Amino acid sequence: MNKLIESIRERYGYSLVVLRGLVKTDFKLRYQGSFLGVAWSVLKPLMLFCVMYVVFGKFLRMSDGTPTYPVVLLLGISSWQFFQEATSVGLRSVVDRGDLLRKIHFPNYIVVVSATVGSMISYAINLVVVLIFALFARVQFTWRVLLVPLSIIQLYVLALGVTLLFATMYVYFRDVAHIWDVLQQVLFYGMPIIYPLSYVTSRGGILAVLARLELINPIAQAIQDIRHNLIAPETQPTIWNQFDQWWVKAIPLLLTVILLWLGVYFFRRNSRKFAEVM
Repeated sequence: MNKLIESIRERYGYSLVVLRGLVKTDFKLRYQGSFLGVAWSVLKPLMLFCVMYVVFGKFLRMSDGTPTYPVVLLLGISSWQFFQEATSVGLRSVVDRGDLLRKIHFPNYIVVVSATVGSMISYAINLVVVLIFALFARVQFTWRVLLVPLSIIQLYVLALGVTLLFATMYVYFRDVAHIWDVLQQVLFYGMPIIYPLSYVTSRGGILAVLARLELINPIAQAIQDIRHNLIAPETQPTIWNQFDQWWVKAIPLLLTVILLWLGVYFFRRNSRKFAEVM
């Protein structure tokens, strides 16, 4: 029994050391050579926020009409940027680290996890910025703030599942990266990130029905839950208050579990062949 425990400690202890080293290296290399360095992890979502707020909030007047809307918009963009960055960088991680995987023996999944953890660090920095904006906007925080970590964990699990799946396919088909770039644009504009969900639901009819169905998408559901629980529980609709049927509310959670399972299953099934293919 003691030998078993010791072997488990050695195995996972070594994996954690490798993971920590890869996360540090990836995070440093991500902004190496740029003048502003890590500051870009904050500046990119802020710049996108400014453009989207002016275009959609001011010119097109897609706003929920509340003082907290700019903070809600910034939080949504930051959350989407995390998912986008984690999947885009992570799907290339196995190929980019091919030389390392052939030279050093460690579990292949670590390179994918390190990419998503690096994106999570940037997301954490962005959340600090969002909280600063929220304080200036005099956001009234509620007990629902305690639920925010659960929604962030769900968003990370989604990103990890998708990344494991795409990283496996990218080893065999490089076109996956280009297809995913297009799909990201479709998802971004098809989810209530740059426009408030209430802007569509208030129009009634088939548009309101379709807008509510957007929340079945687990990415949209997780981001909307983060906004609802952290910033504006009274103005941000979620799947929990838009549907009465429990089975509808369970769909995005079930899809999250399925995506993670699919990612882990296909990655483990093909990981032994990576070295040969690359």
